[in-house]
Amino acid sequence: MADSHDVALMAHLMRRAGFGASREEIEERAARGYEATVDELINPERQAADDEDFMYRYMPGIEAPLAPALAQANWMYRLLTTQRPLQEKVVLFWHHVFATGNSKIDNPPELMQQLAMFRTYGMGSYASLLKELARNPAMIYWLDNYDNHKGAINENWGRELMELFSLGVGNYSEDDIKEASRAFTGWTISAKLPRNPFGRFFWHFEFRPEDHDFDEKTFLGHSGNFDGDDIIDIIVQQPACAQFVTRHMYNFFVADEVQVPSWNDMPPRDPAAIEYLSKVFQESNYDIRATLRALFLSDFFKEARFTKVKSPAELVVGTVRTAGDFAGPRPGLQDLANECAFEGQELINPPSVEGWHTGHEWIDSGALVRRVNFAADRLGNIELPGIREIVGRIEARGITHPQAVLDACLELLSVEVGDQSRKELVAQTNEGGAYSWATPEDVTKSVQRVGVLMALIGATREYQFA
Repeated sequence: MADSHDVALMAHLMRRAGFGASREEIEERAARGYEATVDELINPERQAADDEDFMYRYMPGIEAPLAPALAQANWMYRLLTTQRPLQEKVVLFWHHVFATGNSKIDNPPELMQQLAMFRTYGMGSYASLLKELARNPAMIYWLDNYDNHKGAINENWGRELMELFSLGVGNYSEDDIKEASRAFTGWTISAKLPRNPFGRFFWHFEFRPEDHDFDEKTFLGHSGNFDGDDIIDIIVQQPACAQFVTRHMYNFFVADEVQVPSWNDMPPRDPAAIEYLSKVFQESNYDIRATLRALFLSDFFKEARFTKVKSPAELVVGTVRTAGDFAGPRPGLQDLANECAFEGQELINPPSVEGWHTGHEWIDSGALVRRVNFAADRLGNIELPGIREIVGRIEARGITHPQAVLDACLELLSVEVGDQSRKELVAQTNEGGAYSWATPEDVTKSVQRVGVLMALIGATREYQFA
């Protein structure tokens, strides 16, 4: 049986490489071993595929969602029920890095296609992922490459490819932007069938040679008759690309960094960690899976517990999974997606190409109230199966001392609180005196008290961190 340190470390891994897990799952994984779990997570194809058909039988409208809310419900169901937690966490990661919003696309099925592309390519070669992204119709429309023509270039995609997706400001010139944009001329969306009367048809990438600039280009010190794939191959070879991508990974999976626009002025929070990850990234031929494995096995990851503010999606999905709610498709998925939006993260609709501002910027007075209320409501609901399981463990142990009950709740929720929060929680649980499991009436009263205590833990400052 795994010791408490192993269990706490496993809980940390599952929060960061997924959306948390039940105490039972954490203990089972800890018994199997940390490295074995990392290997399982970074190889999602070894796990059962998510059964989309099961969801569509219950909720057929979200198979090809024509409204943003249906698309958000579709993704929320997958986030809540996936057997491949890291794969879905990586999808959320790339959705933030390659932010593409329905506010402009106005086509939820295309955004779902982009998310599906992230599932397929998001843990493989970064070069391959960028090449797929360059051909993704939603991205082509989002960054106007459909309007990038031979002799009349549109620089939007070429600029953001380097500024926000690969190199960062200061690692390319304005001429490099122009030359990259020339290489992507003719990369567009094929003519679309009318939406009515049958509904939407999927968009498709099309290369139009008559609109492509085949002349020689000079890009980042290289010259040749480059096309878009050549540009990407040159980009990923730059040391700045490794630094930029791995800093994104550190920010998302390890600890909060300053916002991306400040990266050119502010050094990384942990320069040695970025150097290490960059070396792995380059030596593995830009392999995301290998870089993630190195990240999760590193000491700097293992020591970075509760150093990240949970994003709204992480808070909502993690809390619901802990509570054992929504094990299957049923009404309410859209409400959970709306909750993410109310807390500041509207899925499939990031505010700009920069994505969301993360870390402490997730928290303002309005968002904090919603976050606290949501967590307290779910964790304090003694009718939900995950909460019943936690209460049942406490009862089975026969724990009666108030502070011992508090310790058990914190342990089973895998939450660590500071002195001030603990003082307040102790004061609350002490008010009712000793817990008792002797009679049905005692059990009812004790279960209710545990529910109140769980809700208060969800309202602590520490619960907002992963």
